[in-house]
Amino acid sequence: MSFNFFLAVMSAIAVVVFIVLFFVDAGYGKFYNKKWGPAVNNRFGWVLMEAPVFILMLLLYFYSDRKDDVVRLTFLLLFELHYFQRSFIFPMLIRGNGVMPLSIILMGVVFNSLNAMMQGGWIFYVSPDDYYGAAWLTDPRFLIGCVLFFAGMFINIQSDSIIRHLRKPGDNRHYLPRQGFFKYVTSANYFGEWLEWTGFAILTWSWAGAVFSLWTFANLAPRAARIYDRYQAEFPGELDTKKVKRILPFVF
Repeated sequence: MSFNFFLAVMSAIAVVVFIVLFFVDAGYGKFYNKKWGPAVNNRFGWVLMEAPVFILMLLLYFYSDRKDDVVRLTFLLLFELHYFQRSFIFPMLIRGNGVMPLSIILMGVVFNSLNAMMQGGWIFYVSPDDYYGAAWLTDPRFLIGCVLFFAGMFINIQSDSIIRHLRKPGDNRHYLPRQGFFKYVTSANYFGEWLEWTGFAILTWSWAGAVFSLWTFANLAPRAARIYDRYQAEFPGELDTKKVKRILPFVF
């Protein structure tokens, strides 16, 4: 199977997932449902789901003959920075004793592994040797991509923190987040993650990165739409629907 065909298949699946998720809620977090089968503690679940991509990306790097390439190493460090936070820091910050279905974790592991093959495959094996010269680190595409990547990471981490601190210990009520980018979208954490990987696609200037950005949107936009509807039902009259969108500020 050629790498381009692999990317085409992944893109087609992303479109299908995007459509399906408007009708089926992935049963974790706000939409946890016992119908998704046996579950484990949220913290453990996030580590199980996210750590494989962190490890697999490192393996792809170590077995590559491009380990001394400074530009490609920079891409690796940016990618791993996100997944170190997501795999080992974010889970430890989760409050409460929620659970995550093993079926969701398994699907996450499968996608994350395929994504490592997309990103690591392109960066360390498929891209032409001279595609990323030393001057790439000062190229406008790299610089703009980095700005978007770190802006998205900041928004994502800040938004997760805002959500965690909505409740005081022992409080089980639901609240409408209003700080940070929640002033513009009800799923600011999702917007941050999509922006982050769009930045990665630009800074690597690759179809592999673009497919990951597409997948991020396909996975998160339908869920953001469902969260938006839920907030409207839970907080009638409190959500300014003219100003606050779902996942893309001022757009959707």
